[in-house]
Order: sequence, then structure tokens, then C-alpha cells
Amino acid sequence: MMHVLRNIILIIIACVLIIYAVLWLSSIKKYPVEYGISFDRDHASYLGLDWKKTYLAMLDDLKPKYIRLSARWDEIEKVRGKFNTADLDWQMLEAAKHKAKVVMVVGQKTPRWPECHIPEWASHASLEEYVKYVVEKYKNHPALDIWQVENEPFIDFKFGECKNFDEGLVAPEVAFVKSLDNKHKIMLTDSGEMGFWRGASRLGDILGTTVYRIVKTPGGHLWSYGWLPAGVYKLKARLLDNSYENFYVSELQAEPWMNGAHPNDVSILEQEKTMSITRLQNALDYTSRIGASRAYLWGVEWWYWMKEKKGDTQYWDLMQNLLE
Repeated sequence: MMHVLRNIILIIIACVLIIYAVLWLSSIKKYPVEYGISFDRDHASYLGLDWKKTYLAMLDDLKPKYIRLSARWDEIEKVRGKFNTADLDWQMLEAAKHKAKVVMVVGQKTPRWPECHIPEWASHASLEEYVKYVVEKYKNHPALDIWQVENEPFIDFKFGECKNFDEGLVAPEVAFVKSLDNKHKIMLTDSGEMGFWRGASRLGDILGTTVYRIVKTPGGHLWSYGWLPAGVYKLKARLLDNSYENFYVSELQAEPWMNGAHPNDVSILEQEKTMSITRLQNALDYTSRIGASRAYLWGVEWWYWMKEKKGDTQYWDLMQNLLE
């Protein structure tokens, strides 16, 4: 009996090693990637930057062809029925002037902490009013490229302050956006490292995945995904029938993982444990191997903070060369 059990264990180990080897081999091939940038007004301000100056510097210096912006519900409709999109209007206008195409994120969850951006007054019934306002406002805008409905709505682990988030509203919300605008594709996103992508693949025209190479646990310990072959992303995408053209990296780590700390309070040496110029170059190389046609870089506000506050232009220069 022990002999049989040992053989079974050896067979399982051999199968795992073969699969792992195949995934590494499938990671050798590189694919052309078009890069874009995610921008967040509030995060730029949080870093002590003039957010408009930062945004214009991004457009003027880096010249991204694609950018990702958020229509945050708690900013646009602070009081029910009273909408203010002045800042977003300005960002869209400047994007159009610079011939950049925008992914617009709408919903209960939009990028950046605390992940969910739902007004205190809001109820489930009022989500539709805000979504309708945003879609009707921008669906004919020359800068609009794609709608992103929610941000990682099907994530399987607790992350962010999302006690009022209702996953059951996602499918109706996607259908509602499509009913208002059938000209633009819809992207749904999920965690690349810890998501299964089923819901996002089923509902969206485009699948967006995060790519993080090294993070910090809530306890402050470093966790690296260096062991994960790039082929894993490609395999998951293809198994769920997502082609190269309709598979994007919605969030590519290009800033340190801060665990809520402000960069002013963390040494550069400590920040480099999760993001350095070498780590960033390696992440770009890795991204070219996962079989995605487009990738949105995450961290432009920090690159500009490094440039303006620390006199370190290496990240800004790298991105300038990359996007050229």
C-alpha cells in the first residue's frame, strides 16, 4: 500500500513539474504591447503635487496614446441629484487636445484606495442615476475609447473599504451601460495573481488584469510573484476565450507598495524594496510575455513626485523613452 501511495505522489509531483516547465517555456515568446497610463487626481494631490500640472506634464512629456481616468461617484455626486464633473471635463478636454484615448472607469469601485467610492447617502437604487449621467455625458466625447465598469468587482479576498459594495449590481450595470452606449467596448477587470477571471470574462468585451510583481502583506512582509510564469496569464486568458486583442493589463505595478504610508515618511531605500528602476524594467519585460496587447502603467503620480520632490528623473525618463 505504501509503495502504491509513493508512486502516486511521485506521479503527481512529476505532472506538476511538467506543467510548470511548459508554462515557463510558454513565457519565452514576446508580444507587442501598447502602453498607457492610469492617472488619479486625488493621489497626485495626496503626494503634495499640483494635480493639473502633473496631468499636463504627463501628457506633454510622456505623450501617452492611452490613459485611464475614473468617474468617482463620491466626487461627481456628493449630494444626490447634483452632479459636478468640472475636473473630469478638464481632463477629458486635455486628453482630446493631446490625442490621447481614455478608458473611463465608472461604478461603485474605481481605482485607488479605499477602492470603493460610494457616497454616504447612496443606495443601490441611485447607482443607475449616476451611471446614466456619466455615460450620457461622455459617450460622444472624442477622447473616449472604452468604458470600464467597476474595478476588480469579483475579487475573492477582502481588500479596501467596501462594506456597501454589492457584487450583484455588476451584471445589470454592464447591461445598462451597453443600453446607453453600444458604440464603445466595455472592459471588466480582475486580480491577475489571485483572481479566476470568470465573471470579468463573461460580462466584458475586454478582459483587464492587474500585474503586480512584489507587494507587502498587511503585516509588512514582502511577497514576491517572481515564481509565477508569465504564461499563466496567457493560459487563463485563452482558456476563457480572451484573444490577444481583447486582453489588457489594466494595472501594471510601477510604484512602490506603501501599505497606506506616505512616501514622505518612507525612505527611498525602503520604497525600492517593492519598486526600483531595475524592478520596473523587469516588470515591463515580464508584461511583454503574458500575451496582452495593451498595458496601463500604475504610478505616474509617484514618478512625478520622485522627479519634482526628490530630483530623481530616472522613472520619468524611462517612461518617456518607453512611450516614444
